[in-house]
Amino acid sequence: MSDSLRATTIRITGDGGDEVEAYLARPDGHGPRGGVVVIHHMPGYDRATKEIVRRFAEMGYDAICPNLYWREAPGAAPDDAAATVRAAGGVPDARLVGDVSGAAAYLRSLPSSNGRVGVIGYCSGGRQSVLAACRTDLDAAVDCYGAFVTGQPPEGFPLRVTNLVDELPDLAAPLLGLFGVEDKTPSPEHVAELEEILTRLGKPHELHSYDGAGHAFFATDRPSYRVAAANDGWERIGDFFATHLSVPSPEA
Repeated sequence: MSDSLRATTIRITGDGGDEVEAYLARPDGHGPRGGVVVIHHMPGYDRATKEIVRRFAEMGYDAICPNLYWREAPGAAPDDAAATVRAAGGVPDARLVGDVSGAAAYLRSLPSSNGRVGVIGYCSGGRQSVLAACRTDLDAAVDCYGAFVTGQPPEGFPLRVTNLVDELPDLAAPLLGLFGVEDKTPSPEHVAELEEILTRLGKPHELHSYDGAGHAFFATDRPSYRVAAANDGWERIGDFFATHLSVPSPEA
C-alpha cells in the first residue's frame, strides 16, 4: 500500500503502432512491483475509471488505462466519445488486444517493473479482459461482470461482438470473475456455463457471484452500486493480484 502516488496522462504505442492516450498512476518508490492494465467500461475513459487506476497505484501497482476511444474521438467528453464508438459498432477485438498489449509492454518497460502484468475490466471491459488474456502475454486477468464471454448477443444488438467460447482454450492467465446474481448480461446461466467450460479445460479460475447485486455493482456513482459486494470484490481482487503479480522470494 502507498499513500504517495503520481498520476498523469501520457501517450503509448497501441495497436498497429498508433499513438494512443492513456492514464498512468504510479506509487512512489523504486519497486520492483507488478503492473495492472485497467480496461474502461462502455461509458468510456471517464473520471470513475481514472479513480480505479489511482486505486491500484495506492495498492502498490503501476497502473494504466488506455483510452480505447481515442482514435474515433480524441479529446471528446467521455459520453460523446462512447456514443461515437457505439454508433460505429464498438471497439474491434483485434484493436483492443493490440492496445492492451501496448499498455502491458509500457508497464514492463518501467524501471520499477517486476515483469508481471495483470488486466482488469468492467462491463464491456470484463469481456475484453478475458479476450486479452486469451491472445496476449498476461499474468492474471479479472472479469467484472463482462457480458458475452459466454452466451449470445440478442438479435439487433448494436455492437459487433461475439462470445469468447472458441477463445477460452487459449486462456493463458489465471482468471478471477466477479458477477451479480441479479444481472442479465451476464446472467447466472452464462456464469455457470463459463464455470463449466473453464473447469473442463483445466484453466485456473475463481468465479464469485453476489446475491442482491446486478450489473455495475462496483460503480460508486451509479444506483447499481452495492457496498457489500463491491467491498468483498475489492478484497478478492487485492488477494488475486497479490498472488499472481508478485515475484516469489528465492526462499519460497
